Amino acid sequence: MRINRILVHSALSLGLSLAGLNAHADLPADTIGQVTLPFPPEPHRAYIVDVEFENFVAGRVTVVDPEKKKMLGMVSTGFAAPSTLSRDGKRLYTADLFYSRGTRGTRTDVLTAWDTSTLSPSWEVLIPTKRAEMLTQRYSLGTSSDDRFVYVYNFTPSTSVTVVDTQAKAVTAEIAIPGCVLNYPVGKRAFASLCGDGKLQVIKLDDNGKEVARTQTAFFDPNAEKLVERGIALGDTYYFTTTTGTVRGVDVSGDKPKFLEPWSLTTEAERKAGWAPGGWQLLAVAPKLNRLYVLMHDAHEPMKWEDPSPFVWVYDLKTGKKVATLEAPNPIWSLAATNDDKPLLLGTNITGGLEVFDLASGKHTGTMEKIAKTPIQILSH
Repeated sequence: MRINRILVHSALSLGLSLAGLNAHADLPADTIGQVTLPFPPEPHRAYIVDVEFENFVAGRVTVVDPEKKKMLGMVSTGFAAPSTLSRDGKRLYTADLFYSRGTRGTRTDVLTAWDTSTLSPSWEVLIPTKRAEMLTQRYSLGTSSDDRFVYVYNFTPSTSVTVVDTQAKAVTAEIAIPGCVLNYPVGKRAFASLCGDGKLQVIKLDDNGKEVARTQTAFFDPNAEKLVERGIALGDTYYFTTTTGTVRGVDVSGDKPKFLEPWSLTTEAERKAGWAPGGWQLLAVAPKLNRLYVLMHDAHEPMKWEDPSPFVWVYDLKTGKKVATLEAPNPIWSLAATNDDKPLLLGTNITGGLEVFDLASGKHTGTMEKIAKTPIQILSH
């Protein structure tokens, strides 16, 4: 009898619940998790790319206001997805990789275009299942200066670049770059790659996204120095550093690359004291200040040059001279600077936080604690 009474009460409760649902069927849709951010984006808005080492099959991009130390939203991405922003600020692009069984099964690669105001996907394009599976870095995904094309770096281990037309929302070409890596956008219709023999390769496209010309020009001697491929752009001039601190710049705005005079990040005394560059995204540029920011080790070890550091050295790009030193309370792995008139320098630390510097005053203004698990790259408008 007791069981029957329980069943009756349960049935009555379920009936009342269902009746309540029917009575309120016209309730508005739940908007939990939805955001609408202002456009144009705030000049200090930043996007923290998190590959999450503990769960590599799915990553995220966390959107923050580093000035107010506030999280604004988040998007979910595929396996270690490289990310970049459109030049007009309207889109965040991610090259996502998914498996039909989560960690196995049929592989699907897509280029996803996210709306930077709603943080919702606007569209996606299927791309060849060749996107490089590696720790994300700046130039594994890039856009042409007019936002017409997106370039996706592939590694199988042969190397190539997939070209996606953002107007037609279609793949236009897969361009082989044997012996070379990454894609450094050059103007409206070209991209460059670094080659293992020390050459810089530049590939030019037509308005249909097809290759029309390519050149290779000697840039550095790979037998004499180790050039870090993770450079930084100021307009169409790219700056790279060797693991021992020689800066090499190249202006790719003309018909042919123009190589700038190399210069050193350190004096002879500083080199003897053990100073040298290191980190993951170890370079940043503040365009309006014409300053270069470099993560530096005080006890540099050749096989540990990617290690984080709390020290950031500041250089005048016109003279190549060191003008300041910044120090974070926590070791930093990756750097980025905002592009506005009052720029911030941002650094992801080893505990998943974000270190923030005001570059006008040169002061550290605070730390955003644990905004990501493995924050490996920073994007800003």
